[in-house]
Amino acid sequence: MPSIGVRLTTCFFLALSLHLPIFGQEKKPAPKNVEQLAEQAKESIAIILYAGRDGKQQGLGTGFVISEDGLIATNLHVIGDARPITVQLSDGSKHEATAVHASDRKLDLAIVKIDAKRKLKPLVLGDSSKLPQGLAIVAIGHPLGLEHSVVAGVLSGKRDFDGVSMLQLAIPIEQGNSGGPVLDMQGRVVGIVTLKSARTNNLGFAVPVNALKQIQNRPNPIAIEQWLTIGALDKTEWKTMYGARWRQRAGRILADGAGTGFGGRTLCLSERKPPEFPYEATVTVKLDDEAGAAGLIFGGDDDGKHYGFYPTGGKLRLTRFDGPNVFSWNILHDQKSPAYRPGDWNTIKVRIEKDKFTCYINEEKITELPNPEYYGTVVGLAKFRDTVAEFKKFQAAPKVATSAIKPETRLAFEKSLAKIGLDKETPFKDLAPLLKSPVDSQALLREKARELEKQAEQLRKLAVTVHHERCVADLAELFKAPDEKVDLAMAALLIARFDNEELDVDFYRQEIDRLARQVSTKLPASAKPQAAVEALNKFLFKERGFHGSHTEYYSRSNSYLNEVIDDREGLPITLSVLYIEIARRLKLTVVGVPLPGHFVVRHEPKGEKEQYIDVFDGKLLSRAEAEAKIKKVTGRAPEEDDFKAATKKTIVVRMLHNLINVAESEKDRGSILRYLDGIMAVDPDAYEERWARAVFRFQAGLRAGSLADCEHLLKQDPPGADLERVRELRRILEKK
Repeated sequence: MPSIGVRLTTCFFLALSLHLPIFGQEKKPAPKNVEQLAEQAKESIAIILYAGRDGKQQGLGTGFVISEDGLIATNLHVIGDARPITVQLSDGSKHEATAVHASDRKLDLAIVKIDAKRKLKPLVLGDSSKLPQGLAIVAIGHPLGLEHSVVAGVLSGKRDFDGVSMLQLAIPIEQGNSGGPVLDMQGRVVGIVTLKSARTNNLGFAVPVNALKQIQNRPNPIAIEQWLTIGALDKTEWKTMYGARWRQRAGRILADGAGTGFGGRTLCLSERKPPEFPYEATVTVKLDDEAGAAGLIFGGDDDGKHYGFYPTGGKLRLTRFDGPNVFSWNILHDQKSPAYRPGDWNTIKVRIEKDKFTCYINEEKITELPNPEYYGTVVGLAKFRDTVAEFKKFQAAPKVATSAIKPETRLAFEKSLAKIGLDKETPFKDLAPLLKSPVDSQALLREKARELEKQAEQLRKLAVTVHHERCVADLAELFKAPDEKVDLAMAALLIARFDNEELDVDFYRQEIDRLARQVSTKLPASAKPQAAVEALNKFLFKERGFHGSHTEYYSRSNSYLNEVIDDREGLPITLSVLYIEIARRLKLTVVGVPLPGHFVVRHEPKGEKEQYIDVFDGKLLSRAEAEAKIKKVTGRAPEEDDFKAATKKTIVVRMLHNLINVAESEKDRGSILRYLDGIMAVDPDAYEERWARAVFRFQAGLRAGSLADCEHLLKQDPPGADLERVRELRRILEKK
């Protein structure tokens, strides 16, 4: 796999299409013209859409029908890895894929299954074994999102790409053609468009149709529930009821779409049994539409009987649900509260005692229900109507820590704020003085408003700075310990917190503990290290679906350990950090190995043979295979230094460099500075990064910080450093 900074330069993936096998011997059909072929195939061509990690449309390509009962052929790269897949048929109807019927990563082929509710018209699959050079062909697809584009050309030859025989097509290919069929002049599929030449606009490549036949005849079906690891809720933690779509993202649970229950009700129940009475249940929620409703359910069972406390229509409502229909809903309390913040995050809490329930919004008591009828152990989340709701920080505990700011903290803040030199708006008692010169008063009030807006912007910047300095300080404190004592998971999560101030570090550390426990419960107490590694591999790669990110390799999400845990997808190094940390909790000795261009891990059992694991591809790796990877990337023979275990400091710095590379590609200088600060916190002696930070600080107008970095470099005089350039920058800074 290329390093994070590498960009493909020779070719990139595009679309391809597939066809249905024919049985028995048929008379060779008569040739057709391009217009006739396009009309004949039109009903069999589909648009393939898949969503990205953020739930928005990420990709668009082409597919085609190969069976009456809903098999659609396309490229594997068109459907993405572990993403929701939507197939739009020629009549405009959209269908969610129910399964990935067959797939092959090397061939870049996939067959998805849909429930079309009717018989579909499949294309006929031809025979690609004896195609003559110069054969007239037609490719159909959706280039650049344009529906049903047809282009004619010829088969100009055959080429091998990484051991896969491809058809070379003398036709223009554009993004969105991926997965579309290549037809001969009898209308038979002979290939599936998959690559575009980077050297010329009129050359493309297709996988031969016989490869499609092979995977169709040897399916490896995966139900869509197992395919969807991106955003999928952990079934050991949550149980959803009454439809709608529930997913998780960066520590939040998102729900959208109306549920199948009355009033669009849909539930997401915690599978963890709550504590004994008394206990508290809480969640922080935000609605996209205040006319909707979403919040907590508690005190119930799996049969739809429970209580609910939630905001709706700007009010706070306590309801008892005695069943599935409107006649079984009992509104017990409904009121407005100044403590509720419309359009913002609000924390709902219910204290559950043997003789009463007490409901709060943002620590403000709303109502109390004495002698409830239900005392079930079900707690969880609920959403109503078409509301899009976000939830975070769900807990059920004997006592939930309050998020309210303590009075003494607020007082200390106000004192500190006064020292910053920000003016405060002076209130007036009477409009009369202003009305004496209303025009001047209006001008002065607007001037004052502009001043306050500037102050507000400065306060927001100060809040960001405080968060950033906290992240830097926590990371620096962590690496004061010897390398072997550093909590690698904590360090990786602190990196992610640079870009997400709401990240709950402790929650994700507990998630890693929980993953390790789930592996441990599958092992006997006498299990040997090799058996434990096999169980860990099966759990992570087969049962939980953790995998490398092929579709969005250059996404920052792949470097955030919390999102890798949520999405079960990441870069080699981030997946390796997770693997190492779970292994450590299982008492296994596993280290990271930074092979050139590809990070892997190595199991080092005492007195036994070492084993490499490629966490990105979820497979074991022999020493010979690792050496072959090194030679392929570097063009040289492997060296022993290539196999040295990485220190935790090295791993964390490499993760930050990955983020820097992404930020550079996005021209995001602010992020680059953040990540350089992180590297300095971990390794103050990293002089190349310190020099880079000095330059970026100078460009950002941060003169004092840039000068401090220059002074540090001149004082330390690191070997190999070009100190004359440092002195030159210092002279410029001192002149200004």
